[in-house]
Amino acid sequence: MGDVNLTLQALWQETSETESVRQRLYQVLRQSIIQMVLAPGKALSEKEVADAFSVSRQPVREAFIRLSESGLVEVRPQRGTFVVKISQRAVLEARFVREAVEVAVVRQASAKGLAVSVIDELNELIARQRRCIQPHDATRFYQLDERFHKTLSLAVGQNAAWKVIEEVRVQLDRVRYLSVPDTTPIARLVEQHVDIVSAIEERDVTLAEQAMRRHLREILVSLPDLVHRFPEMFDAQETQSLIEEAAP
Repeated sequence: MGDVNLTLQALWQETSETESVRQRLYQVLRQSIIQMVLAPGKALSEKEVADAFSVSRQPVREAFIRLSESGLVEVRPQRGTFVVKISQRAVLEARFVREAVEVAVVRQASAKGLAVSVIDELNELIARQRRCIQPHDATRFYQLDERFHKTLSLAVGQNAAWKVIEEVRVQLDRVRYLSVPDTTPIARLVEQHVDIVSAIEERDVTLAEQAMRRHLREILVSLPDLVHRFPEMFDAQETQSLIEEAAP
């Protein structure tokens, strides 16, 4: 697996040794799929994964089952286990849910205001995101991006809202990793974060809602281009179905 193995090992080092091997494997494989280290359509071997981490095949098999339940891998009888290709419908549905939730979050944040300490934390995250622009570091940027959005949700007491976002974002996140930097520059996303925080500071509810919608609709611009450039990454049958639906 070459370079893939090195990335998997690096992700393994980031997991907690207090967790079970099964949980650590699940986290590593899940993150690898989201970050496109394990590409859509890639075959996964229990033996290769077990050998890569020097573990038995049983926890690998259990991790595969959890990934299947999460919609990230597909187990095909007599053929093997494969990373699921990206579903455009799932991406659009996740984006819709995320917009509904996060617009409500910034509406509350701008209406009630946020503590100075929270605004400072958001601005610090933005400053760190800027440092991901050059040299280009999509992985680090999206870690900071996640913290930015999570901080907003928790700051207004909407812990459950963040859990909803985490549940629906998997397919969406794969497209986001695929889109940076050629389709969606990190600099543009950072400036959109600036606009969101600025609107909240000004207590302008309408402006805050508009800024969040603009930010989360960025993927509507990039998705068609990504499908055209990387057709092998997407569900081919679904793509054809969407084309037929769009035909006059």
